[in-house]
Amino acid sequence: MQKKIFLLSALMPVTLAVAAGAYASLMSSGPRMGPQAKVTRPAFQGYYDGHEDTYLNTDVSSKADAKMMHINYAPVLNSVPLKSAPEIYLVQGKAAAGQLAVFGSEPGESSYSPVWKETILTWKGSAKPVLIKSDTQINQLEKKGGLTERSTSIRLNCPIIKVGKG
Repeated sequence: MQKKIFLLSALMPVTLAVAAGAYASLMSSGPRMGPQAKVTRPAFQGYYDGHEDTYLNTDVSSKADAKMMHINYAPVLNSVPLKSAPEIYLVQGKAAAGQLAVFGSEPGESSYSPVWKETILTWKGSAKPVLIKSDTQINQLEKKGGLTERSTSIRLNCPIIKVGKG
């Protein structure tokens, strides 16, 4: 525990010093507010309570997943307690056409965080996959016995940038 606290406290002064230095260099001409450049990156769709949200997939705590997804490997995400991160559900194996990730919360809710814990859903052998659009539906399908849920220790930084489609 002390080791984690030491590492985090060692990183904070460096971050603050860089931010303070950047701010000081801008003071001669006044601070610049707002975007300074545009970045183009892929956005993804996911379901929450029956509607689609748009999100970015930027960082992951697994080196193998980072390589596979072409995103940043961020081992510090492992310091986020799993119980404090909402779930992002991903269907593995057979799935209904159009299946997307399913979120456990979205911006505006007290449980929302852009850091998610990955939970894998798998359809049982004889079960016919249906399109899953909410965590409530996941719970119902599990109770019926057609779907299994497996928690992982992987954390993803996937901020939802637009609620609802359109």
